[in-house]
Amino acid sequence: MTPASRPAPDGPLPTAPELANAARDFRLRMAVIDRETEAALDMTRDRYGRTVHAGAAAAARAHRDKAAVEAYAAHLAPHAEALLDAARLVLDELPPARHLAGWRAVLDGLAASAAEIRRALDRPAAPGSPAERAQHAALWPHLAAWADHGSLASNLADQQGGQHHKAPLTDEEQQMWTERAQAAQRRGELELTESWYAADGQPITLAYLVEDDDSTVVALRGDPDASGWQVVGHYAHEYEAGKVLPAPVPPGVLRPDVSRFNRPAQVPDVLLQDLIRDVVEGQSAGDASNALLSAVQRGYDAGPMIRLQELLETSGQFASALETVQGRQIAARLAALSRQIEFLTREVEEAAEDLGATVAILPPHRTPVLRARPRPAVDTTPPTPPPRASTPARHR
Repeated sequence: MTPASRPAPDGPLPTAPELANAARDFRLRMAVIDRETEAALDMTRDRYGRTVHAGAAAAARAHRDKAAVEAYAAHLAPHAEALLDAARLVLDELPPARHLAGWRAVLDGLAASAAEIRRALDRPAAPGSPAERAQHAALWPHLAAWADHGSLASNLADQQGGQHHKAPLTDEEQQMWTERAQAAQRRGELELTESWYAADGQPITLAYLVEDDDSTVVALRGDPDASGWQVVGHYAHEYEAGKVLPAPVPPGVLRPDVSRFNRPAQVPDVLLQDLIRDVVEGQSAGDASNALLSAVQRGYDAGPMIRLQELLETSGQFASALETVQGRQIAARLAALSRQIEFLTREVEEAAEDLGATVAILPPHRTPVLRARPRPAVDTTPPTPPPRASTPARHR
């Protein structure tokens, strides 16, 4: 483990873009480590996601932890503190917004993780020892935190010294372009293409304003599906718009405790195709009944219908969290679909129980058809093919 965790005191200070690139390089390396680890862990699981080779799984995680420590030492250890300082400097200059308190908490958490990692880098355990494995395992949550959320610090550092020009519209021009865009929206000729949030927490949306077979790129401020949005600029193309509009800030998350690099262990998965196969290969009503009951099973190893309902509910939560008019409408639709799935689940469960109660088996006249047919003897003459029907000649 590399003990150096700070830049040389007489070395040149890194620029803000260099600090941001260090965080990005670490995240890219962590993404590679994550993919490699998942591939290794997949080899230790059975088809239902259960770990059957515990030793190999532990070795894969130990290799992941060590690789992550080395990646942090190579990319972020010399720059973490300077990166956080640059991010806080920009954060102090941003206009008041709802997300700033959360961002400060993220930067504070990254600072605490950086301190923990720095202490371990300065006092590494003996290479290859159980103590080193334990040390690396203890650092993994802090390394995952930087991989998950270091992009916030790099995004803020990127904005250091960068000033965007305001959209060059007077009040009269803004009103005129807003009315033109609203008229195009009513005609169905306002094509939204991209959306992001500015530092003040207001959404910015790019759109093509189509008039008489001609289109202009316009920037809208506010929710395009609600009242009160305004056009804040018009441009020849999207590249020009990106140069003068407020820079995008990192988007939010649906659930604050979710980590891409520190996912919980997978639960056993009941595959729908396996349940269909169980029915096809079954011979009694109980076989089909059990397959149906597995599809609607609840709890830790939930069935496909329960997972589908969870997907609809989670997607509805996502749509609602967008805090837009369309998002709320779609959330209501998904909630209604979730209730329908719940009704179907109960119906399937009752039908499965009724099917199991029939105590019946398939009748014997439903005989199988053999796939493998006996080969003819070597000295037998192959059967004569049937004569081909003659086709009458066509005359023109």
